[in-house]
Amino acid sequence: MPEHIDDKVRLVNAGTPHNEAPKGAFAKTVLMPGDPLRSKFIAENYLQDAKLVNNIRGVQGYTGTYKGILVSVMASGMGMPSMGIYSHELFHYYDVDNIIRVGTAGAISPKLKLRDLVFGMGSCTNSNYAQQYGLSGILAPVADFTLLETAVAVARKMGIEPVIGTLFSSDTFYNHAGDTMDWGKMGVLATEMESAALYCNAAEAGKRALAICTISDSLVTGEELPPIDRQNTFTQMIEVALETALSMWEIDRETGI
Repeated sequence: MPEHIDDKVRLVNAGTPHNEAPKGAFAKTVLMPGDPLRSKFIAENYLQDAKLVNNIRGVQGYTGTYKGILVSVMASGMGMPSMGIYSHELFHYYDVDNIIRVGTAGAISPKLKLRDLVFGMGSCTNSNYAQQYGLSGILAPVADFTLLETAVAVARKMGIEPVIGTLFSSDTFYNHAGDTMDWGKMGVLATEMESAALYCNAAEAGKRALAICTISDSLVTGEELPPIDRQNTFTQMIEVALETALSMWEIDRETGI
């Protein structure tokens, strides 16, 4: 069972309003599921010597080792405002270089089926998140190519063929405009609620980000997986992300980054 980090260390090295972890508590790569219980599941089932380094608001963050390298996992919560806070703090205050979102998405493309893995090359959005940058046009939030290329290679080595394309990152789960499926007409694959903010934050910080999503339901067919499956059974997505973290560590060591 993951141990809680030493309380005295935490008090001496206070974190942020949303993160009690001291400096140095997070690895260079952080996996970010939306659900804190999925964060706990990953820590307990995949990381060695995992320590709970953050539990403010129950957004559980852990650091441990995977095949000998440090890896962290922390929940982002639901939606872009929540992802925006946690990823910003990880990039800027904890010197995290890579964030890999491991979450669920709803298919809006008929070529996707339940449990397919989708890698978000780009993220369309109905959010005003990017207006904070004061740009005179529309920012196109995209994944880091090195991280995406590495994840694709890792997945194929594992015998998994991911679907690579664009996500629709929505501010609303219950969309009264009823236009979510229209994004599918433009070749967008699936809808979720966090990737656009994550990609914006990574671009602003000069860091890397990638969303790896498992299709949990389909707006095309009406099929969906039960909540317990979303929490505990999306192991392919988790394993691809962990192996990608390992590959990125090797790439950065060889390049001296």
